[in-house]
Amino acid sequence: MRIEAGARTDLGRVRRNNEDCFEIEADLNLYVLSDGMGGEAHGEVASRLAVQTIMGHCQQAANSHATPIFGESKADVSERTNRLASAIHLANRKVYEMASSNPGHAGMGATIVAAWIEGQRLSLAHVGDSRAYLLRAGSLDQLTADHSLVAEKVRIGILTPQEADASEMQSVLTRAVGTNENVEVDADEQMLLAGDAVLMCSDGLSRMVTDPEIASILLTSISAQNAADRLVDLANENGGVDNVSVIVLRIVAKPEGVLDRLKIWKRNSG
Repeated sequence: MRIEAGARTDLGRVRRNNEDCFEIEADLNLYVLSDGMGGEAHGEVASRLAVQTIMGHCQQAANSHATPIFGESKADVSERTNRLASAIHLANRKVYEMASSNPGHAGMGATIVAAWIEGQRLSLAHVGDSRAYLLRAGSLDQLTADHSLVAEKVRIGILTPQEADASEMQSVLTRAVGTNENVEVDADEQMLLAGDAVLMCSDGLSRMVTDPEIASILLTSISAQNAADRLVDLANENGGVDNVSVIVLRIVAKPEGVLDRLKIWKRNSG
């Protein structure tokens, strides 16, 4: 399989600065997206530092097994998934230290959603309310659980999803990178199939575009980049109240080479 990637970030129609940040390392199939928080406390600094730290840690780990692990490893996921969570723990430390040492940065933090693909395995780790979705056979599933106040209330039955969508408390996070000395990182993995699409996004998309609209765009776009552009454009058309960032990944079956086709022909004719 091969991965076709498209990505875009946009200021939106209301904000004056973009606190979102993303980075792609195609050679490693590594994808990281962050939404900074803090406003005057430099949320854009937090998101950029978090993304750069995660990318650097994973790149170092890919080249050296001696790279230290940060945080507690989980026994039920792969080494690569644990490494991705380790990178977020390190990012949390870096952002927290910067915020603590500089009064002008006090209170800054960031969300993170990060994906690392090896073969068919998608390693996924996140903190906050930036999301990952999987589109498979026309069905869209949210792979991440928001670490937000309203999401917690939905999970325990205090709010309905509709009430949560209308709540003025949507942006209140229960977890973020850099706001505390330690953070709990959610890490999981998923086996991918040819034809799947993975979407990573900041809440500037998920608050502006419905799941059916997301699914429709992922299904009907001619490329991953076309899907990313259409999603951002629709978020802005629907109000664009926040910065919006997306990474779209399409899992494509590799075309068969001449030798592969010859082997199949011989097997079928014999």
